[in-house]
Amino acid sequence: MEGEEKSIENFAEEMTVDEIVRIVRIAVGLGIFKVKLTGGEPLMRRDIVEIIKGIAAISGLADVSMTTNGTVLAPLAKELHANGLKRVNISLPTLNGEVYNKLTGGRLEDVLEGVEAAVEVGFYPVKLNMLILKGVNDDAVPEMVIFARETGTILQLIELEPINISGTYYSVHYKSLDEYENMLRQEAVKVETRQYMQSRHIYHLLNATVEVVHPIENTDFCIRCTRLRVTSDGKLKPCLMRNDNLVDILTPMRNGAKDQELMELFKLANQKRRPYNKE
Repeated sequence: MEGEEKSIENFAEEMTVDEIVRIVRIAVGLGIFKVKLTGGEPLMRRDIVEIIKGIAAISGLADVSMTTNGTVLAPLAKELHANGLKRVNISLPTLNGEVYNKLTGGRLEDVLEGVEAAVEVGFYPVKLNMLILKGVNDDAVPEMVIFARETGTILQLIELEPINISGTYYSVHYKSLDEYENMLRQEAVKVETRQYMQSRHIYHLLNATVEVVHPIENTDFCIRCTRLRVTSDGKLKPCLMRNDNLVDILTPMRNGAKDQELMELFKLANQKRRPYNKE
């Protein structure tokens, strides 16, 4: 899960479908109305369709989405969509097969098939997450814009963050997105600002849309953050940037806790929410 630190020594038995659905149902009962499945890679779970089906059937839930690397999406896209998954973000750092393989170890063709299948079955929007790495893919933005235009997808340019990577890797590969924003601003017919998403900018070009995602460890992100994460081992995580204020919900659930007790754990997690950047 994004923002989760994991060691093999602390690996716990994965949550069951029923446990995941119950946690989401409790959350929806407290006013949460959007759920996104992230990773790792959520499509690695063999029961992912059952998970989607169970979550999507919860009354009051408005949206179920997923972030995936897309490599095994093509054969699952139709079934996932039919069972309630509404939209997907697909990681696609490059259209160069050799570069893609060096970055991920996977085949670019598999991801492209996943993108095509996602659009074809009706996921909307389909967003392409392009993490910009200096000296690796920073010259490929124009062709990615063209690809997004041709496929009817939305391109998200993502700035590298100093999280879960070495200082050396960050210093070598970090590149500011400012120059891309300047380019997009000149070409855009309309510019929007997503106020509750770090005030990120959306550039509407002719038949193409590009979002620019700057690093999240900033005061604007913290002030407007309304998200609550659940780690893969069943802990409520109120802050993406911290791992010292988690609330275990899975253990009480497995020990027979009632729904009201689990609701109180959600409230406790929310009370532990603190701005990561306090200034």
